[in-house]
Amino acid sequence: MLAGLFFVALGVIGAFLPVMPSVVFFLIAAILFARSNPAWEKRIMEHPSLGPPIRAFRERGVISPAAKMSAVGAMAVSSVVSFFLLRGAMAFVPGAVCAVCAAWILSRPSH
Repeated sequence: MLAGLFFVALGVIGAFLPVMPSVVFFLIAAILFARSNPAWEKRIMEHPSLGPPIRAFRERGVISPAAKMSAVGAMAVSSVVSFFLLRGAMAFVPGAVCAVCAAWILSRPSH
């Protein structure tokens, strides 16, 4: 339950910071609350704006095209910034990790 509350806090922060996602943190919180506090899971799942994308992902693995482009775009920007800020072989690590994550995100259905 504590982990669920932690991810809810990250989701709330993400709702106000443009560089941080919020739905992904609420998705993780809902998964954690499924066992620890089903009432809170239900509350997240029935939220008017958060509920539909979370339900779509949990039921069918769907990520909307807009969410895909936003996530992949943010990863691309952070990879480029990391490349210039890090030195040596470490400069390639963020890009490699983001490439794997982007491939997985883009492989999810959109509808």
